[in-house]
Amino acid sequence: MSNEENAKKTVDAVKETGGKLLSSMMDLKEKNPKVFFGIVGGVIFLLLVIMLSGGDSGTISEPSAKNLVAGQRYVLKNPNTYEIESPIKLLPVPGSMAAFDDSEDEGKGKVESCRRIAQGTPVIITGFQDFAGKKNAFVNVQVDEGQCKGSSGWISAIDVQ
Repeated sequence: MSNEENAKKTVDAVKETGGKLLSSMMDLKEKNPKVFFGIVGGVIFLLLVIMLSGGDSGTISEPSAKNLVAGQRYVLKNPNTYEIESPIKLLPVPGSMAAFDDSEDEGKGKVESCRRIAQGTPVIITGFQDFAGKKNAFVNVQVDEGQCKGSSGWISAIDVQ
């Protein structure tokens, strides 16, 4: 048999089964309408219960903010990336997260080349800045190890772990 013949037989069998089911339901409706409408109501009730019972309480849990302390040593880690090599940019002004023209950094001294700090670099917090109603949204950090030791700048508080 070909696939077309098998498909035709399957469609015919489904039509026949559906027709038998529909005719038996119509017979039940004519002979005993209370049972028929009871079955229809029960099916609708079960569908409503299934649709309305899913999910949790509707609350979205946020990760708890870490209480950062000035003078303490922390590590830079961006929670928004899976790339370990993705650097974190030290900014001269808190909140200046706008686009940068990185071509300005080329050929400049140590201060400019130390704007991009590798994740995992130890830093010491030297200050905080509130932003948009959020307390301590930006953190002023000083690099504690590596070739950029002593460099400081502002980063988002979520980048400090």
